[in-house]
Parts: sequence; C-alpha cells; structure tokens
Amino acid sequence: MRFTSLSSSLSLFTTWFVLQAAAAPAAASQVLTPQDFKQTIADGVWFIEHFSPYCRHCRNFEPTWNRVVDNFEKEKPDLGIHLAQVNCALNGDLCTENGVTGYPQMNLYRNGLFVETFTKDRDFDILVDFLLARADHTANSLSSSTAVEQEEMVAEIVPVEENSVVHVSQAESNPLGEVISLTSETFDNFVSQAPTFVKFFAPWCGHCKKLAPTWTQVARRMQHKLNIAEVNCDEFKSLCSKQGVTGYPMLFYYSHGAKTEYSGSRKYEPLVAFADKAASPTMQPISAHDLDKVVHENPVAYVLLSSSHEHIVSEVTKDSQLLLGSPPVFVSSSKELFTRYDIPATESWAILAFKDNDSKEPTSVFSPSSSDTLSTWLFANRLPTSLELSRDVFQQVMNAPHNPLVVIAATPNDVQNDVSSKLDDIAKKWRLRKSYVGKQDVVFTWMDADQWGSWMKSMYGVKVKEQPKVVVADHNRLIYWDRDTTGQPIQLNTVSIFSAIEGIYDSKIRSKHSENILERSLRVFNSSLTSTEGFIIAHPYMAVLLILGFLAAVVMAIKKLLDDDTDLQSGHKYIKGDRLD
Repeated sequence: MRFTSLSSSLSLFTTWFVLQAAAAPAAASQVLTPQDFKQTIADGVWFIEHFSPYCRHCRNFEPTWNRVVDNFEKEKPDLGIHLAQVNCALNGDLCTENGVTGYPQMNLYRNGLFVETFTKDRDFDILVDFLLARADHTANSLSSSTAVEQEEMVAEIVPVEENSVVHVSQAESNPLGEVISLTSETFDNFVSQAPTFVKFFAPWCGHCKKLAPTWTQVARRMQHKLNIAEVNCDEFKSLCSKQGVTGYPMLFYYSHGAKTEYSGSRKYEPLVAFADKAASPTMQPISAHDLDKVVHENPVAYVLLSSSHEHIVSEVTKDSQLLLGSPPVFVSSSKELFTRYDIPATESWAILAFKDNDSKEPTSVFSPSSSDTLSTWLFANRLPTSLELSRDVFQQVMNAPHNPLVVIAATPNDVQNDVSSKLDDIAKKWRLRKSYVGKQDVVFTWMDADQWGSWMKSMYGVKVKEQPKVVVADHNRLIYWDRDTTGQPIQLNTVSIFSAIEGIYDSKIRSKHSENILERSLRVFNSSLTSTEGFIIAHPYMAVLLILGFLAAVVMAIKKLLDDDTDLQSGHKYIKGDRLD
C-alpha cells in the first residue's frame, strides 16, 4: 500500500515537472530543440534566447522579448534577423553545449557559427540597436560575409580521427570559438603553434563539471583571439603527469614554449579577463613625455629602451607574454631617456623596472651585460615592493619563480589602512638600502587576519588579536621565521624587520617548519612516488628492465635460501680439516 502511494506521488510529481518545464513563455518566436537547432540556424543570422520557465528574470523579460520578435520577424523581415528560443529546463544538454551559464542568455549565430553573446542591459531599444548593427556588420565578426569564404575559413580546420585534435592555422587562433580536445599525440604540436589556455580535467570531478559550460563560453568569447583547449586526464594520465597536474581542474597558459598556471577565480568574468590579457599586445610604445604618467599609473612598469628595432624587441615581446599584462611593458627609442637614466652609450638597449609609482630611478636594469636570463629577470621584478596578500595574488607572490622571502603582516580589520601605509614605508626604505642586491628578493605583504586567520594559525602558529603579527616566510621551502636577531618576536617596524631579514641572510636565526613531522614525512613520501612515476613515464623500457632485474634478484635469493636449507636437511656434518671426497 505504501509502495503504491509512493509510486502515485512520483507519477504526479513527474507529470507536474514536465508540465511546468514545457510551460515556456508564450513568445512569438519558435522554440528549438536538439533535433532541429543546428539545421535551423545553419542559414542566416539567428538571435537565440536560452531560458528557463522557473527563472524570474526570464518571465520579467518575456514582454520585451516578444516586442523584439515582432519588430524583426513581422515589421522588418527584410533585414534577415531571425529570433528563436531554447528551453533549458527541457534541453539542458543543448544549453550546456551552447555555453549557457545563466538565464536568460542570448547568443548570436551566423550561418550556424557562434558570433557573440549579448551582454548589455535587456532593454528593448538596446536590443534593437544591437541587432540592427549586426544586420549590417555581423559578417565582420567572422572572416567575411559570403558563404563561400566562410567555407574556406572552416576548411582551415582539418577534421582528423577520433581522439585527435583539429589543427588550427597559425595565422588565426580559435577560428570557430570552440574548446579543442588535446591528446598525448597532439598536445606539444598544438601549443607550439600559438598561445593556448588549457584546462586539465577528469570527467568524474565535480568542480570540472561545474566549470565545463563556463569553459565553453570562454572559448566562444575568445574566438579569433586565443586558443582554448582541454585534456582529459583519465584518458591521458602520462601527459597530465608530465605537465605537473596535481589536482582537477588545473588551468595552464602556454606561450612560446613556456607555461604559467592560472590560479584565479573559475567564474566567467575573471577567466575572460585573464584570457583577454593573454591575447592582448604585450608592448606599448611611449615617448619620454609619457614616462612619468605611465609609471604613476602602474605599481610596477617595465620600459624597454632600444636605439634601433632589433632582435631584442621581438625577444621581449615573446618573454613578456607570460606576464599577461602584469606588469605592463612599454617601449621607447627616446635618446632623452637613455641620458636621463645613465644608460651607457655602449649599450644599444636596456629594460628598466619602475616600482611604487616612482619614476626618479629604476629599481632594476636589465641589459646585454646582465647575468640573468630575460625571463628570469622579468618574473623577479614583477611584484610591487608592498601589497595586500589576497586570494587573487597569493600564487603569484608565494609561488613566484624566483622564490622570494615574503614578509607577512597579519592585520586586524580596524588597523589595515595604518598597517598598509607603515609597511609601504618600510618596504621603500628596504629598497633604498641596496643590501638585498645579489641575495634572495624580499616582498612585503599584509593579510586580512579576519579572513585568513585560520590559515595563518595552521601555517605559522600566529594568533592575531588586537595588534598585527609579523613573520617572514620562504613558501617554496615551507619554512618561516617569527623572531629577529635579538630573539624577540618580529615587530612592525624598520629595525625589527630589517634585523630579521639580515639575520636570515647570514643564517643567524633558526627557521621553523610550516608543517609538522607527519605532514613533512607524507610530503617526502608523495614526492618520492611522484619522482618514481615521472621516471617510469620518461623511461618506460629502462623501468621495465629494472623491475625485471629486481624480480630476478629476488628469485635468485629465494632459490639460494632453499638450496642452503636442502643441504642442512641432508644430514651431512663437516668438521674443519675433513677431506671432501
């Protein structure tokens, strides 16, 4: 009886759900399904609203949408703008495929190809102006206005076998606005052709599933700008291990043979902001008159002084792409700037690093006589002297390639402005001392103790109450110092912090571990496993030989033990001096 009642309830619920889902807004436009979507939009310009009947914004937008439909379908049919809808409650897979991340979302298509997503206010006049402009200029969003030329553009994408990848012409990135699936065989060749933003994922990973539609939308936004790709780590484990993937999803940006990890938010807007920076020109020309202004506007700025257009311009352009516009790089051929910053006449070029909005003197200069590589220098000088250690810059600071010492002031909310100002002053005084030249770089930061209190306590044993607490961390080695050379806790003043840093340089202060003994042991064990796995992947045949050799040695040892045991059981007793017949 209870089972019958439950079945009846489920049937009623299912019927209610279907009826509700099918109750689309009574719009004048046609509603498309997975069966007719591609066929319908294959010809002409189509503006598609993706909606859900449960969405309050969709219901509020319905009258405006109907007015827009009437305006183009009935009053101005000669313009060739077609409008339709997709009910995402009934066709969720289609909406995911179309990169829908919220409701209502309107995508513009031309001859079956995605052009752009409408992101302005959902006002009637704004929508009409948007579509009128696309009626005349939509073709410019793609390669041309003719179907023949569009087919030629599509022909640049050569379809290959399953589990392979399309090969994009180096002249244009992401021509179709799609996510490209890479494999072990196609990965290296693809990322070497043009800058590429890659997602490493596992199909079972919940965070990966959540990111999937957003990643599709990013690919469409970056059409003709930047390659967006993905790798299934369940299928290509060796590739993911080789690329340093330690969790899912992980996002890496590849450019000119180098890579950098994206560690920001996985929401649409931050991802697009990152991708836009990656796809933007890396160098901007300026005059001597502009220098003070650009330095004043940027906490850190690089300026390439070049007396002639030679290989250094292309080299800096190539290496600075991984900076992703932070800090910006400017270029000038002004002789006035060569003189102003005492660049020797023997140097045909130099790169100047300016920090803290101060254009009087560069904090560092890279020239042909420098010992570092250009990429190392660019990363070593990219951080301002002091900054807030927030979630957005945490990886950039703590895992910086040049492994700086990081001064961290954990700060209560009510004194953050005072601490920030004081730390900035301490940092500038440290930079003027020049005692750090040739030694481990130092970055001065402060953290919101209310937000990061638990992390500070677990990592450095810091409990913040009314006054800020200061530690110096070497995050790469997972060690830290919380006392200066006098043995007292580090205070937020010049004397104490400088004493601590110089004591670290001279090895006069003992460091502490950020991990306990168990955590360190597990990390060493995990590192050993990772190294072993990496060796096996890199040298599979040698690994097999070593394993076979080890097994052979074990078998021989066991055989020898059994032989010795047989001799003992035979009953023979030998006395020293006896002859063996």
